[in-house]
Amino acid sequence: QVQLMESGGGLVQTGGSLRLSCAASGIMFRSSVVGWYRQAPGKQREWVATITDGGSTNYASSVKGRFTISRDHALNTVYLQMSSLKPEDTAVYYCNAHNWRGTYWGQGTQVTVSS
Repeated sequence: QVQLMESGGGLVQTGGSLRLSCAASGIMFRSSVVGWYRQAPGKQREWVATITDGGSTNYASSVKGRFTISRDHALNTVYLQMSSLKPEDTAVYYCNAHNWRGTYWGQGTQVTVSS
């Protein structure tokens, strides 16, 4: 059974930083494409960043230069380092992983940026 567990969310002031973690069981991130998505109240879920099995990274234009996605093979964990946070970054952040077996989602972690 595949499980993705996000952590690291919280309340932070504008300009602050947070690091989100996505730990996995039942799936190897080294052979998966892993992404972060977010959903703000009243809005659709949107893509934030992706790291491929080959290690390539991509970012939404709204977070490029402020967010960094990375992974630790030994811990089978993917991170999202968020800096220079803005109130519009407030959302529930979800981890997503997909490979030949399927697509999986975590339960999400709340990030709130106060102005």
